[in-house]
Amino acid sequence: MNEIYPMWVEAHGIMIVTPVHWYQAPSSLKLMIDRLVCADGGNPDPTSTHGKHADQAKQLEMNGWPYPRHLEGRLFSVVVHGDTEGGEDVRRNLPDWLRSMDLIPAGPLAEVDRHIGYWEPYATSHVNYEKDEAMQEEVRNAARTLCEAATAKRQGRQIAAGAGLRQPRQK
Repeated sequence: MNEIYPMWVEAHGIMIVTPVHWYQAPSSLKLMIDRLVCADGGNPDPTSTHGKHADQAKQLEMNGWPYPRHLEGRLFSVVVHGDTEGGEDVRRNLPDWLRSMDLIPAGPLAEVDRHIGYWEPYATSHVNYEKDEAMQEEVRNAARTLCEAATAKRQGRQIAAGAGLRQPRQK
């Protein structure tokens, strides 16, 4: 995470491309999600809790922790693929998680879930992907959409309705 988190913080856009394993995101992606949820509102000053002292962290939160949104406003794109069912669920869950941290979807073409070699052997899935030019183009379109949205945002052309509104229920 020490290598991954700075990339999230510095990025204008995040693209997650992931397979589905038994109706779920892979464990490595889930581990990153767990850490990023904590990092999203995490303490920017670790010296205030002198490292990992849970009692001090709890007291800091009880004193009125502002829950800073370190990843707020970044754009995202999600591509999920699998060889059986489950891709559509993971594709819905990932954007929900990203939105919960106040990231912004890049656009309708930036969220894709597809089957590759439906119910065919996993060992040949790469062959099925190489033949599926439409799927490859959908992945490219998800990346292009993210790039276009990030460019528009940097140029001040992106409109984010509700930006600046305070959430009534803070974490």
